[in-house]
Amino acid sequence: MSAEAAHLRVVPEPITRPLVVGVPKETKVNEYRVSVTPDGVSELVHRGSTVVVETGAGVGAAITDEEYRRAGAEIAGSAAEVWERGEVVCKVKEPQAGEFALMREGQVLFTYLHLAAYPAVGQALLDRRVTGIAYETVQLQSGALPLLAPMSEVAGRMAPQIGAHFLERHNGGRGVLLGGAPGVRPARVVVLGAGNVGWNAAWIAAGMEAEVAILDRNLDRLRWVDQIHRGRILTLASNRGAVERSVAEADMVVGAVLVPGGRAPMLVTEDMVAAMKPGALIVDVAIDQGGCIETSHETTHADPVYEVHGVLHYCVGNVPGAVPHTSTYALANATLPYLVEIATQGPERAVTADRALAGGLNTLSGHVVNPAVAEALHLPATPFAELWGG
Repeated sequence: MSAEAAHLRVVPEPITRPLVVGVPKETKVNEYRVSVTPDGVSELVHRGSTVVVETGAGVGAAITDEEYRRAGAEIAGSAAEVWERGEVVCKVKEPQAGEFALMREGQVLFTYLHLAAYPAVGQALLDRRVTGIAYETVQLQSGALPLLAPMSEVAGRMAPQIGAHFLERHNGGRGVLLGGAPGVRPARVVVLGAGNVGWNAAWIAAGMEAEVAILDRNLDRLRWVDQIHRGRILTLASNRGAVERSVAEADMVVGAVLVPGGRAPMLVTEDMVAAMKPGALIVDVAIDQGGCIETSHETTHADPVYEVHGVLHYCVGNVPGAVPHTSTYALANATLPYLVEIATQGPERAVTADRALAGGLNTLSGHVVNPAVAEALHLPATPFAELWGG
């Protein structure tokens, strides 16, 4: 270890008690999920943690303050109190600009960060010297992303539902029914990426009797989709030519590609969009990682669509937020075991003991430690072992 690295090392105080967990109300536009359920509170309290929940945090997900109280939570009257008391702040979405000043040095933030798409959030975490652990980069040895998977599944399953709505003529679309009608061809749905988002989108679209094609570079993944669906979903090896032809023929395109921690690759150019059918629809689920369509920019549930070259674009950055009750429980079921580790062991011991959680560590003591995130932010990566004392 260099003298400079040794100078940067931070030796945390040994953990003598479980950490206080803060659960603030989400402030992103139209975000109604909450990061911890009453069952999660009960588990944390049982393990010795104090859990402070902002009043009204669960209302959007149909969870009341009284349910949290019965589970053992303390209800805080303001976000400022939650951030002040929380040694671990657990959220759903990345902190918004109004929350930056509430963060403090050494505080653990456990949430979706998507720093490749939100560099200003990354800079705020570095400036405030926050220990940022991102759901989306917690990664098992198999390559699976256990904390991204549940929301990917929800977003994927919602994509055809969204498409069916916006393909209706009065909503700006081509006036196409996904499943067609007897004697009438169904809608053509093209899904880019066969991961959790893409496979779920293709599955539901096929269930709605659309004509579905899914593209991916991973032939083994395409074989798996083909075996599961027995040819009901057309599988295509992804390359520029295949994407260009498929997109031109589509009534609806679902962007569902992912690089863990990095920016999504740009698969569909503006020229490809211009060649699409008038009134066709793009649902770019990859927008929270920058998007995979050149003409995409992030929208909100309040104003979800816009038109470019006669093609409707739906690019909401928190798609599962539209079904917050389902999404909250799906997400909290996956994140709770990791949250318990962090709260009861402290971040250093938890990250050191759990290789999957180590992948989730994005920022520490003013440094980026995840290599993919560092590359996306054009910053050097510093191994966390050089920053934390042994």
